[in-house]
Amino acid sequence: MLKATPKAIHIYLESNPNPNSLKFVVNEILIPEGMSFDFPDPASAESAPLAQELFMYPFVDRVFYMSNFITVTKKEDVDWIEVQETIKRHIQTFLESGKLILDIKSPEGEQQEETETIKKIKTILDEYIRPAVEQDGGAITFHSIEGKKVKVKLQGSCSGCPSSTITLKAGIENLFKKMMPEEVEEVEALA
Repeated sequence: MLKATPKAIHIYLESNPNPNSLKFVVNEILIPEGMSFDFPDPASAESAPLAQELFMYPFVDRVFYMSNFITVTKKEDVDWIEVQETIKRHIQTFLESGKLILDIKSPEGEQQEETETIKKIKTILDEYIRPAVEQDGGAITFHSIEGKKVKVKLQGSCSGCPSSTITLKAGIENLFKKMMPEEVEEVEALA
């Protein structure tokens, strides 16, 4: 088995609308384009060694991987100023060691037949919504459509964010109603 060559990792921090989440942006791609991995608890991080290590800190509540960043959500009773450097150093040391952050092929998800409506929904998500959500340290993925209700999964900093309901209803749902008025009446986030 080949071991990755150790390299210099640089990390900068970005805040986002969720005050309990912080985005740790790395100078290299960690996860292939279009993929994301959300670990809402230690049990879900079975195949994610870095997330497992981060969950050893009692203040870590959730870990999310995407592209070139890791979003960490902390417990509400801790201030970021007290723990952000600890998390940053841990991530940096782990990545510089050359260890793999993930030991699985792809995220699990339910499949629904790819109709024209689903293709349009996914295109709107990809082109209009996903870039803004990723900028805030999260991800949004299509889950399913039932009648005229689109169901999406919010991950990363979007999970538990106080602004996510407003963003979902005032932003995302309104955009779908304008762009697909015959097909979409409601957008719902799955827990």
